[in-house]
Amino acid sequence: MTARSAPRPPVDFGEFVRRTAGAGGLVVQPRMGFGDPSAMRAGLRATRDAAADTVGTITLDSYTRVGDLAAVDRALREHRALNGYPIVNYDGATTANVLKDIRGERFPVQVRHGSAVPLDIFAALARCTLNATEGGPVSYCLPYGRTPLAASVHNWAEGTRRFAGLLERGIEPHLETFGGCMLGQLCPPSQLVAISLLEALFFARYGIRSVSVSYAQQSSFAQDVEAVHALRRLCAELLPTENWHVVVYAYMGMYPMTDGGAYLLLGAAARLAVRTGAARLIVKTVAESRRIPTIAENVAALEHAARIARETKPDPHDPGDSETYLEARALVEAVLELHADPGRALLRAFERGYLDIPYCVHPDNHGRTRSYIDDHGWLRWSELGSLPLRRTAGTHRPRTVTSAGLLRDLSYVRREFDDQAWREIEYRGPVGSAGFSCGAGRVERGTRRAPKGI
Repeated sequence: MTARSAPRPPVDFGEFVRRTAGAGGLVVQPRMGFGDPSAMRAGLRATRDAAADTVGTITLDSYTRVGDLAAVDRALREHRALNGYPIVNYDGATTANVLKDIRGERFPVQVRHGSAVPLDIFAALARCTLNATEGGPVSYCLPYGRTPLAASVHNWAEGTRRFAGLLERGIEPHLETFGGCMLGQLCPPSQLVAISLLEALFFARYGIRSVSVSYAQQSSFAQDVEAVHALRRLCAELLPTENWHVVVYAYMGMYPMTDGGAYLLLGAAARLAVRTGAARLIVKTVAESRRIPTIAENVAALEHAARIARETKPDPHDPGDSETYLEARALVEAVLELHADPGRALLRAFERGYLDIPYCVHPDNHGRTRSYIDDHGWLRWSELGSLPLRRTAGTHRPRTVTSAGLLRDLSYVRREFDDQAWREIEYRGPVGSAGFSCGAGRVERGTRRAPKGI
């Protein structure tokens, strides 16, 4: 093959997102993965063709995430369905056929997984010239199993180095930190912001120049606005690259049971992203509380989020030294003082309890912090453990957290948005018409008012 006819390298995922968002379009993305190559190709094609600015997703199966490749082999031999795409076990030709004539300059694809043992995954990405993925040494370790944190840091350091090797082939690798989504819920935003920033610094340490930082929608729109602005400010202050963007995740906890509630919550996530200058949104669908969503449900979520984004005006006002920013900054500074290498600093931070995830049962997490949702929907610290926040924790409100209170907080967002769906959708036309589903019946779309504070 001559140089003239050689295939062009895949686009820089981060630069594509930043350019698209800079032109006024929020990039929306599904969390989609299928074990069957034909279904995976159909999902990517449908995402590309949706009425929205999109990027594609290949989400891997749970066996691949934990490194049980023998189980993947058995499942493929026995024609058993997998809950994601087994990229390591499929040969390069199979994945190339999945991507053929779909991935391109106007439609990059990211691989999502959830692994604390990602070396085989990184090798498969390099083999398939897939240059965008996500995760992190903390965020893909503590919530997902019992892999020692030290092992995860080592694995991610080596994997990131290898991934950065794509640069030698003229390919720009992109890594997104999952640190803003720890356990999905009940972790106060300041710690989500801090871990997201620290994992991005970890990626940069091992050669990655194109990064994105995540933040998962929580229980208060106003507090989330503070958090995303805090994350953007810390990135501008501390990241050694200008090729970064913020990605917002639609709520990662217990999702509304009604279609109306799910759409209201997704709409709130889209407004959050646009108003705070985030460039990308990971959507959730009406099926999240019940089952794995279909391709059609994913496309509907993408298009709904895109519509809400187009109706929303950015609000460039930065709240400045907010409680969330001051707490996140204190956490980041305390961790970075522990060691010049961000990986070793993260290990020492968890050893000393400077980072401590509420309600996380991983052996390397102290488990001495607690949190709760206050009467205004804000996530507050009730117990600080050894967090270095004594002077800055404006959100610290000592309070005993009971099991009943914890269960109530875990379902807070679901209750709020399902209740609003019932209250705020005007009934038009006969039951059974196309529209939002509320419980067992269906009601037509009506005028929907945004939840309070949005």
